[in-house]
Amino acid sequence: MKVRKDTIYKQFLAPLLNNFLIDKEAIEDFSHSIDWEAHSDRLTNPNLVYPKYYSSQNFHGNEGGYLTITAAVTYDPITQYALPPNEIWVRNSLIDAVQVKPRRILDLGCGTGSMTLMLKEAFPQAEVVGIDLSTYMLACAEAKAKTAGLNIQWRHDNAEKIGFPDASFDLLTVALLFHETPAKVSRQILLESFRLLRIGGQIIILDGRQKTLRQTDWLMEFFEEPYIKSYARGNIDAWLGAAGFGAVETQDLWWLYQVSSATKPLLAQDTDIRAEVNHNILDCDDENNFPAPAY
Repeated sequence: MKVRKDTIYKQFLAPLLNNFLIDKEAIEDFSHSIDWEAHSDRLTNPNLVYPKYYSSQNFHGNEGGYLTITAAVTYDPITQYALPPNEIWVRNSLIDAVQVKPRRILDLGCGTGSMTLMLKEAFPQAEVVGIDLSTYMLACAEAKAKTAGLNIQWRHDNAEKIGFPDASFDLLTVALLFHETPAKVSRQILLESFRLLRIGGQIIILDGRQKTLRQTDWLMEFFEEPYIKSYARGNIDAWLGAAGFGAVETQDLWWLYQVSSATKPLLAQDTDIRAEVNHNILDCDDENNFPAPAY
């Protein structure tokens, strides 16, 4: 029987966070401030079936992954230390990359809503929607938005197939999601994002720098992330291009992160080309990914 080796996070960082850096009393107070089951029941999409890659894995060392209250109440306190040099600076890099004037924004895999709230603050006139697979994470996001006085729609949905009509949004954002999904799923999310964007609309992806991850095995072992090696082997620029996006560009950020941007071009109206693109991108499996960039 194979014994799982504890990650560096569990061995060293988790005790440091739990004993010195995390305000356990504040977490406890927040945990008791929400009727989690009532919120979860209200937010639950009864037609949603959890994908196995999500429901069967632990994330960040949490037993049960994101489908637990513990994951929701501890995510923000831990993430502020997990995104050096500063979480707000890192997330602001996505805001800075916005080149459109969005009327409708969709934040995919919004989690506890940190990025979603920042988008609403940056674009107060826009309608902002955040979706996530965890109702507990959405309950946390909803509470944060209420405290901040921000009107945001929260939906329990799967980013691979979302119940919005074609061309519903001007801006789609994906913050810190793709390193937590199998590469084939990430590519499917990009196809769905392409469908949801209006012509000229923009998608922006903030995540770990793939080149850095490929070159530093110890960094990929730091947190318990079941799909991070699949993500590191990939190439977001190639994924975006294969999904039909144009003006694809990725900027490195502090060696640890990358911000990728692309737009939906006029050529997207050619349905024959889209059908061929869909076939090509979904035929690629996780182990035979699009080639890594030669840089």
